[in-house]
Amino acid sequence: MGADDRDADYAHMVANFASLPALGFLCLVGVMGSSGVDLEFSDDDTGVHEPLLLGGQRRGAEEEPGCLRVTPYGDAGILSLATLSWLSPLLSVGAKRPLELADIPLLAHKDRAKFCYKAMSSHYERQRLECPDKEPSLAWAILKSFWREAAINGAFAAVNTVVSYVGPYLISYFVDYLSGKIAFPHEGYILASVFFVSKLIETLTARQWYLGVDVMGIHVKSGLTAMVYRKGLRLSNASKQSHTSGEIVNYMAVDVQRVGDYAWYFHDIWMLPLQIILALAILYKNVGIATVSTLIATALSIAASVPVAKLQEHYQDKLMAAKDERMRKTAECLKSMRILKLQAWEDRYRIMLEEMRNVECRWLKWALYSQAAVTFVFWSSPIFVSVITFGTCILLGGELTAGGVLSALATFRILQEPLRNFPDLISMIAQTRVSLDRLSHFLRQEELPDDATISVPQGSTDKAIDIKDGSFSWNPSCSTPTLSHIQLSVVRGMRVAVCGVIGSGKSSLLSSILGEIPRLSGQVRVSGTAAYVSQTAWIQSGNIEENVLFGTPMDRPRYKRVLEACSLKKDLQLLQYGDQTIIGDRGINLSGGQKQRVQLARALYQDADIYLLDDPFSAVDAHTGSDLFKVCTDVALFYFFKDASVS
Repeated sequence: MGADDRDADYAHMVANFASLPALGFLCLVGVMGSSGVDLEFSDDDTGVHEPLLLGGQRRGAEEEPGCLRVTPYGDAGILSLATLSWLSPLLSVGAKRPLELADIPLLAHKDRAKFCYKAMSSHYERQRLECPDKEPSLAWAILKSFWREAAINGAFAAVNTVVSYVGPYLISYFVDYLSGKIAFPHEGYILASVFFVSKLIETLTARQWYLGVDVMGIHVKSGLTAMVYRKGLRLSNASKQSHTSGEIVNYMAVDVQRVGDYAWYFHDIWMLPLQIILALAILYKNVGIATVSTLIATALSIAASVPVAKLQEHYQDKLMAAKDERMRKTAECLKSMRILKLQAWEDRYRIMLEEMRNVECRWLKWALYSQAAVTFVFWSSPIFVSVITFGTCILLGGELTAGGVLSALATFRILQEPLRNFPDLISMIAQTRVSLDRLSHFLRQEELPDDATISVPQGSTDKAIDIKDGSFSWNPSCSTPTLSHIQLSVVRGMRVAVCGVIGSGKSSLLSSILGEIPRLSGQVRVSGTAAYVSQTAWIQSGNIEENVLFGTPMDRPRYKRVLEACSLKKDLQLLQYGDQTIIGDRGINLSGGQKQRVQLARALYQDADIYLLDDPFSAVDAHTGSDLFKVCTDVALFYFFKDASVS
């Protein structure tokens, strides 16, 4: 009777373990809110079929405007993050119809580029203020800004690494159990349960780890891109001579991307030693003193890549320098394409660019050769380590059991992946270091001085612009200033015209008011905001409406009056899509006069206190220029901006 009871207990235990995965799956489905039961609504609800538990929530998600919702990822709980169920509302909408832009929720505040930029910029500037004699470290600023995310990802990575070695460690016990060597009652059930739980934990931590490093990389890239973009806007005239727009684009497209991608390799620096230590511990249990040979073989494999990695870093420096030079010359050729065509210089400059491209390809070839050498060394490292380990064990007379060999092979298989990824880690460290140095060098460039102009509250003075004994120079080291002893006072509401021959300094005078030319002496006081129209039209990619609004809210009556004042209504009627017409890169689809009127409309639409117009009618015909001049000076400015000052 006792034997029958024991058999019944075993049967119940087996049944319980067999039903555990199904029960766990049903529990997970229930927590995520998908019951699998469809509820058919009445005709008033248009007969929509939706799951019972989330039907109302999903209808609410569809009705709520996407631009007003914030992603639930920021406020998701532990269970929601572990199961990724915070994506369920969005996925349910996507299962019924194609997703639209209005369906995509906004990012949480901490995930936006503005927040990332402020965090990184504050830590970077703090280093500069605390240690003026020492160059600030961009890498340290990044680490200080995102150390919490890095720590959480590191915890997931550590747990994932530890549980990944549970299987190799228990293989020998499992083989012994199958061979009939039972150490304690129910050993098989316990081993199987431990295998299942460890693999479940490994899977969950891996998903969270990969998601975390991806999010952290995006944070780093968005913050660095904003820092580089803002620095490009603040560069002084001398710094702009050494950093062209092509180089700045290269910083954001290549270097920032590489630094952000390093988030995937950040934890490999300490994970590789941890994985080696765990592997050596398991191997010592299986092969004994022969583990010393494993350690030596592993150290030799890692040391073999150090000189090759230094050589690769050298080639990477040369490659990036050649790429910058090619981008600079290419940008100059594209900007001056009309001159090249008129002078028939295409072949000469094509040959020059091809030679620069050949130099870049040569350095790229050597960089790839060095990377291939590192990859070859570590691709063969796992085989080399296993041969040395088993060979040493046999020479020392050690006993190799089936369980020990399987456990050692499983350990080598797990250790094989980090050893194979080690050359990529070495390569990524070298490339990231080069990119960080390039970005740090760019961020240390001279900026426009903050005290070039003094902002005065509008209520404290009636003068919109006041320059007293001002001297300015585009090149501060030059003995002759560009403008000297300037005296100018513009009362609010006044219209001022500055006349002079070509090269007399009219545009430089406007630049001094904007604070874009170095001030040698004197004082510039500005009361209120300013809108500027340059001689050369600047048009951003997009449609005409976006160029006029320039990020400000739409005020339809004001918008229509501005278009009419700038003589744009006739042009919009000729375009197929009106003000929604995409005008292409730098306004390539518009004529010179149209581009000039678009940027004039952009300035008029801004609610500014001062309007600086630098020959805004140079690219328009005489008739249109006369109409624009009359409208802008007599009607539009008085109607829109009664207290505005115009120069």
